[in-house]
Amino acid sequence: MPKVAASILSADFSRLKAEVEKAESAGVDLIHLDVMDGRFVDNATFDHTLVAKVDSWTSLPLDVHLMVADPGNWVQPMVEAGADYITIHYEACPEPRTVLSDIRRRGARAGIAVNPDTPTEQLASLFPEIDLLLIMSVQPGRAGQEFDRRVLAKMAETKRQIRAAGYEIELEVDGGVKPELARQLIEAGADILVAATAIFQADDMRRAIAGLKDEDV
Repeated sequence: MPKVAASILSADFSRLKAEVEKAESAGVDLIHLDVMDGRFVDNATFDHTLVAKVDSWTSLPLDVHLMVADPGNWVQPMVEAGADYITIHYEACPEPRTVLSDIRRRGARAGIAVNPDTPTEQLASLFPEIDLLLIMSVQPGRAGQEFDRRVLAKMAETKRQIRAAGYEIELEVDGGVKPELARQLIEAGADILVAATAIFQADDMRRAIAGLKDEDV
């Protein structure tokens, strides 16, 4: 069964504490925080101060996705704010190994993310440095996009590479994830499904989360 990470990008920020608490009680496994700086992507969201608030509201692990330029500058503040996972973008970081090592050294789990059109073959050399590999199934920067089905084959091949290399790396997918896609994503090797709209705008959040885990309600 995969883990489900609730992305607060589609939550009601006017009542965010209640939204996070509701997601936790409905059965999510992680809280996913998309941090955007308006440079690597067009939009800007929030910084470590909100991450610290979310950490005080939940006992769940915080999965921080840095969609930022110069991600190395964000590591220490995010760890101090309570981040359990910190994922940086391959496209934003010319020297990812240094940043990944710093994330681990500070006590968080290190992740690398790739955009839909970025091949994953060149990531093999980073496998010893990462705990999580995030494949984007939409272009990063905004919620509500449709899932790019080309990513399914990419996920399956990436999972094969990870297993062949003998590493315990979680494969995460983010973007347009819905309950009706869950079985295909699990079959493609997903360990963590990130969902925003499918959770926070669902009529029945508990049922939506169960669907993402491919469970009967």
